[in-house]
Amino acid sequence: MKSLTLFRHAKAERDSISGRDFDRRLNDRGERDAARIGEEIRKLGLDYDLVLSSPAARAAETAERAGLRARFDERIYDASAGDLLANVHETHDKVSRLALIGHNPGFERLASRLLGGFVEMSTGSLIEIALPIEHWEEAGHGNGRLIHFLRPKELD
Repeated sequence: MKSLTLFRHAKAERDSISGRDFDRRLNDRGERDAARIGEEIRKLGLDYDLVLSSPAARAAETAERAGLRARFDERIYDASAGDLLANVHETHDKVSRLALIGHNPGFERLASRLLGGFVEMSTGSLIEIALPIEHWEEAGHGNGRLIHFLRPKELD
């Protein structure tokens, strides 16, 4: 059994000082929401063998505010669902609990693919999917089961 958690970055500024999307930082609400999701992660006792984050400022800050120690993986930024699934497939099988921190539309589409139905992930939401597999390369369409779906608005 494997567990995949997708944590969409929290609410970010509309624009960055540099003008680059990659450099957009969390706004005040995003900072609060990421911290609240982090508190809920700890309350639920969720822990991860590996946390990978997009290196984009808003994803890196989401990980930091949530209290997650993440390694940056450039492939997560602007990745399609297929690209993200390829990253999951490459995960070492010693990892049982994997978390990715990144962006839509890739995260929403990957969750939908794994769960076999449409999933809408608002900013700052976290979804945990159980996968009844022994090897990450077996993760695929419809073989996931929803375990947790955390949305900042619902934690008020």
